[in-house]
This record gives sequence, structure tokens and C-alpha cells, in this order.
Amino acid sequence: MKFGPVPVGEAEGTILAHTTMAGDKRLRKAHVLTAEDIAVLQAAGFKEIVVAILDKDDVEENEAATLIAEALQFSGVVAKPATTGRVNLYAEQAGLFTVDKHLIDAINHVDPSVTVATVAAYASVLADQMVATVKIIPYAVPAPVMREVLTLADGREAFSVRPFRPRSVGVIQTVLPSVKASVLDKTLRVTEARLGRTGSHVVAERRTPHAAEEVATAIRELSDQTDMVLVFGASAMSDPEDVIPAAIRASGGTVFRAGMPVDPGNLFVLGERDGKPLLGAPGCARSPKENGFDWVLDRLIADVEVTKDDIADMGVGGLLMEIPARPEPRDASPKPMRRNVYAVVLAAGRSSRMGGPNKLMALFADRPLIRQTVERVKVSRAAGTIVVTGHQSERIETALSGLDVRFAHNPDFASGLSSSLKVGLAALPADAAGALIVLGDMPGVTTADFDRVIDAFKSDAAMPIVRATHNGKRGNPVLLPKSVFPAVAALQGDTGARHLVENEGENVIDVEIGAGAAVDVDTRDAMSHAGGVLQET
Repeated sequence: MKFGPVPVGEAEGTILAHTTMAGDKRLRKAHVLTAEDIAVLQAAGFKEIVVAILDKDDVEENEAATLIAEALQFSGVVAKPATTGRVNLYAEQAGLFTVDKHLIDAINHVDPSVTVATVAAYASVLADQMVATVKIIPYAVPAPVMREVLTLADGREAFSVRPFRPRSVGVIQTVLPSVKASVLDKTLRVTEARLGRTGSHVVAERRTPHAAEEVATAIRELSDQTDMVLVFGASAMSDPEDVIPAAIRASGGTVFRAGMPVDPGNLFVLGERDGKPLLGAPGCARSPKENGFDWVLDRLIADVEVTKDDIADMGVGGLLMEIPARPEPRDASPKPMRRNVYAVVLAAGRSSRMGGPNKLMALFADRPLIRQTVERVKVSRAAGTIVVTGHQSERIETALSGLDVRFAHNPDFASGLSSSLKVGLAALPADAAGALIVLGDMPGVTTADFDRVIDAFKSDAAMPIVRATHNGKRGNPVLLPKSVFPAVAALQGDTGARHLVENEGENVIDVEIGAGAAVDVDTRDAMSHAGGVLQET
């Protein structure tokens, strides 16, 4: 391929290297110049133009990207059509991403003209999430380079998304006088939310004294009833002979490793009984934040074997975060300014399109939809939760009984969405830097999705509006910074935050969270498709 300036009169049939304005006409890069284009360029005074001229054995960028994507072996992944020299590849369903790093590295070493990029190995991915991309850098690839790349790709799986296989899970929590029941209750909720991203569920829980024999008895019982057992100790594991590993052995199980080079997550125990995983959870697993426990849990639920050697190999990249609350922090550097984000859950609507039933009371796995939504919010990184009620407010409050939320009633709920937004924002505490606006009727949005939106807001110094998307299309939830709260106060009728996002001129960040951003249940058919069961009374 030849690249560079040529006289405009000789440029017909070549590939335009850069987007160019010729009078009122905009010629895009990669456009093949026609005789009409040449006349326009000459009329605009162009003498030369930078172009690419392909040699006879060159492979054009889109064709090259397509051929490489077709040659790569993968499973659980779908490739989209090539455009601008790029083929993007997406997960067909939620699961764990695995990749042959040596193969991808080998392809990327052939020639800079061909690149393949992926998400990290063993990343937990959502359905429809981009997991890899093939990008051709120039406008064509020489035939010898293509042959070498295609030879490398032949006969080896480059990457895959291993789908999560939902498991029935037993949870054991040991008890000491110093451990409050509320801590155990929260641990169970966090665990259920953590398992929810894989479709798994807690089906049984046992609370025992913090003693090896009692824990061993509970392990034997639950491992006979479930696919996997998680054990949370009231006191941290500090030795391979401590209570949790000792209990695994006493139950007839095997301890493969006590301790892992991932922080948070160091005090993790990996074991097995009768072929079923037994995991001794570190204390940090009581929090929804990512830790080493997640790395092992997700692999096992995706049917990816985890050995003691696999855990030993997790050290590089295993320092996930600092924990300054420890008695001796690793780093005494100044703490960043806190940005408190509070969740505002809108639960005031009349479900008028349902023709009677309140959609927020529909049952998902025997729980009202509104409770499922609020429980997911409660274990997210939101600093607190406000629930705006209106229609059937008593039913909503009853469905949420026992949850630490603040209710804000909207007596004008019939006037439209804007009135509920106003009520919710007015109920925020003074330290709120932003409000995560959560619709009560979106069953596909998970705790991890809420955290992605919150993290995007906290990591951007400009304090932008953050909007969840699916395949680039706007969806929910939306996070509004404090700077737009006054504009919300001016909204009228059934106008929500979308108007502000589109018309206020504010900085907006889109965060891809997958199909959940676009799934609502406004109609009976949509509810049924989502797995909900309407309650007619």
C-alpha cells in the first residue's frame, strides 16, 4: 500500500486518508474518491490530497478484520459486521471471559497493522457486553501479514465466555457475642445480591457457634442439600488450623488452600467435600465491593476449575484497594474528598398500563419487585436510599418493611414523574453530591450495575450526569449531580431526567450496563417475559 499526497487529478479510485471539507461537501476518511469528488475538490482549490493506494495483494481493512474474526476460534461470543476496519465481539450471555493470552500476544506481535484487544482474563461479563475487538490500523493489510495471522488463529480457541451455571448455595455464619444479628442479616443480603449476577441463589442458611465441630455438622448438612457452601466466620481465619479450615476437614472435606495473594481477600479458604466447593469467606466478603472471594466464586459458577496453584498465580493484579480502616494502613496518603451519592427510588406510579395490578408488587422469586429493587440498591455503593411513594403507599411501605430506607410521600403522584423527582431530591441530605434515580420497575438492573454508574460519577472530576445504556441506547438508571437539582425543580408533568440530560448542556457520560438498562415491565406481556407474576389484588 502507498500512502501520501497525490495530485487531485490523479486521485480517483484512491482511499481518502482524512476527513476533508471541500466547499460545502464533507468527504469522510476511508471514502473511495469518485470523479464527482475530484471535481468538487478541484473547485474548492485543492491541488493535492492525502490518500491510500492499495497494492494488488493488499487486503482492504474491513475485509481483513472480517477474515481475522472468522478465523479466530471462540464460543459464547458473537461478532458484529466490520466497520472502519474494526470487528467488535460481544458476549452472548452473562458469564466469565477466558482468553488464550499467548495466542492474542502472538497475533499482536506479527505486525502493528493488525491488533486484537480483549477484556481481562476471567472478567465477569454481562450479556451483550463487548469482550473483544479486532482493529486494522491502516487502510489495508499486506497479504503475507494476513497469511501469518490466519495461520496462528487456526485450530486454537482464542477466547470464550463461559456461561454462569446457576447454583443452589448454602450459607453458614458463625456467631460470637461480639457479632450483631444485623451484621449477619446484612451479610446474607449482600451474598444473595452477589450470587444474583450469576443466577445463583441462597437456598439454606445455618448460624452456629464459632467452633469447628458445630460448623462441620452444618457443612455436612448443607453440602448434602446444595451445590456449594459458603462459610462466614465471626472471627477471621488466621491459621490453616483455625476454625473454618478445621471444620472443613472435620466434615470429611479437603482444604486446598488457606490464604490467597489478593487484597482484600487474603483470609480466604478453598476446600471441597464430595466434589462440591466449600469456600471460607474472608471478612471483606460481607461487603459488596470486589475482592478475592469474587474471583474464585465467579470461576466456580462458570465451571472453571480453581486449584491452589491458580490462587497462587493471582498475586499480580491482586492488590485491589487500600483499606485505611486497618490498624496499620499500608499507605497514609490523604483520602480523596468523599462524594456521597444517594439513591432515589421512584415507586409512586399507578401502573395504569397494567389495567389494575400494581406492577411493583409483582413477584420475582417470591419477592415483590419493589423489594427486590430496593434490596439491590441497599447493598450498592449508594450512601443511603430514599423511596418515593404515592399510589398504594401503604402497600409499598409494607413490602419494604425491615429495610433501612427513608420514605418520602408524593401526594401529587398522579400529576406525573416530575413531581416524584422533586419530592425525592427534596428529601436528600445536605451532603448529597448526586442522586442515583432508580425506577422501581426495572428487574434487570443489578447491584453491580448501580455500582458502575456510581463509580463513573465519583471518578470524574467534572461531576457529570451519568446515564446507563444498552448497546449505546439510553436507558436507566440515571445519576444526577447536585448542579442540576435546581433544574429538576422547574420540571412539570410527566417529564423525567431525560429532558435535562438532553437539553441542559451538561457533561454526560454513558455507562454500558447491558440489557437491564432497557428492560422495564410496563405491560402484562413485558412482565411475563421478564419472569414476574402479577398480583391481581
